[in-house]
Amino acid sequence: MKSITIEAKTDNLPEVLSFVDAILEENDCPVKAQMQIDIAVEEIFVNIANYAYEPGSGNADINAEVSGETPEFIISFADRGTPYNPLEKADPDITLSLEKRPIGGLGIFMVKKSMDKVEYEYKDGQNILTIHKTL
Repeated sequence: MKSITIEAKTDNLPEVLSFVDAILEENDCPVKAQMQIDIAVEEIFVNIANYAYEPGSGNADINAEVSGETPEFIISFADRGTPYNPLEKADPDITLSLEKRPIGGLGIFMVKKSMDKVEYEYKDGQNILTIHKTL
C-alpha cells in the first residue's frame, strides 16, 4: 500500500493525481479505467478541500493499492473534518432538465456509477471514503 498525506486544498490536486496515476501505470491500468478513477479522485479530493474543514484547512490522508488475482484498485481518503457521509445524499434526478435540477450532487453520483464499490465510515474522528475499481 502506498500513502500520501497532503493539505486538502484544490491547488494540490495535480500532486494527488500524479500519486494515483503512478500506481495505476505501474499496474498496467487500462486507459478507460484510469480516466474513470481520475475523475472520481478529483471529485472526492476537491470535495474534501472545499467542504471538510470549512472555514479552516486540514490534511487528507490517501492510501492506495492494487491487489487481488483480478486486479482491483482500492483507494481511501481520510480527513478529520466535519463528519459527513456523501453516500446518504439522494441521487439526483437526471431525467429533469438542467433548469429544474438542483445544483450539486452530480459528482458523488458519477463516482458511485463509475466505481465498482464505494464505502464510507466515520472512525476514530475521521471521515473515510473508499472506492474500488476492477482493472
